[in-house]
Formats: sequence, structure tokens, C-alpha cells
Amino acid sequence: MGDNKNKNILKFLEFAGRLKHIPRTGWVLENVKKPESIAGHMYRMAVMSFLLDGNDNKLDRAKCMELAVIHDLAECIVGDLTPYCGVTPEEKHKREVKAMEELASLVGSCGGNMIGLFKEYEEQRTPEAQFVKELDRFDLILQAFEYEKEESRPGSLQQFFDSCKGKFSHPLIVGLVKELDSQRSSVVSNDIL
Repeated sequence: MGDNKNKNILKFLEFAGRLKHIPRTGWVLENVKKPESIAGHMYRMAVMSFLLDGNDNKLDRAKCMELAVIHDLAECIVGDLTPYCGVTPEEKHKREVKAMEELASLVGSCGGNMIGLFKEYEEQRTPEAQFVKELDRFDLILQAFEYEKEESRPGSLQQFFDSCKGKFSHPLIVGLVKELDSQRSSVVSNDIL
């Protein structure tokens, strides 16, 4: 019995490890030279959760980290599906739920917690899930700005900024977006990279 449990856990870890090597589709479609991996995106989101200071007692920092690490886990099976992949949002969700159920079945009692976190993020009913969604969007535009600078293409990834405009409300993220916009505006207007 124990051997089968360990085999399943290793299989789960192998699935999760795929995320280290799957590039994010949006960057691939934009011909970014070295697109980040799904795991890299999830990692930085989890790290950003540390930025919640002790005064923000409305949010559970540990829960935010867990949500950040779980929110794209299904992509190790289904891939990074974007609106440009020809898959409806309903079909994408259906595939991700099935993938999460498969992953959860491999880790025993931990699986229920993983499914719960995935659903919490998808349903956006808790303050933590809403905050992590903002982290997801902020990481997207931060990464876009980094690519614009690295590849000397100021303003070329504007569609990512447009897709997130007006979708930030948490004071921490609003302040970071304001600073990012200021830096980007300076770079784009001066065309200096």
C-alpha cells in the first residue's frame, strides 16, 4: 500500500514539474525570445504574497500563497489555454477541473485541500482569491514591461496592459500598478531602454 502511495506522489510531482518547462502561451504568441514558464509565474505570485504587511489583517497571507501556487496547477496537464487557443472559457474550466481531480487523486488526503483551493480561486468568492487574481494580473503586466525593456520593444505589449486596466482594487497592488505605469510611461515616451 505504501509503495503505491509513493508512486502516486512521484507521479504527481512529475506532473507539477512539467510547469517548470511549459512557457506561458501569451508570451509565445508575442514572439518573446525567452518566455517565462508557468511555474515561474506562479512562483513570483507566491513571493508577492509576502508583500502583505502585518497590518493587512483582512487577508490570510499563507492562504494567498497557497492559492498562488495552486491556481495554474491544472496547466501541467491541459497546458496554458488563452482566448486565442480556440477553447471556450467553459471548456477550459471543464478541462482544468478534470485535470485537478486527476492530480488530487494522486496525493491522498492532500487532494481535497488542493481541489478546495482551486475552486476558491476559480469562484473568486473570498478576499484572498480576489487578491491573488490581482496578483495574477499584476504579474502579467510586470512581466510584459520586463519583456518590453529586455527586448527593446517599448509599448509593444500594450494589449496586456489594456486587458488589466481598471481591474485592480487592493491598495498594495494599486500602488504597484501606479509605479509600474509611471516607469513604463517614462520609458515609452522617451523610447529609452
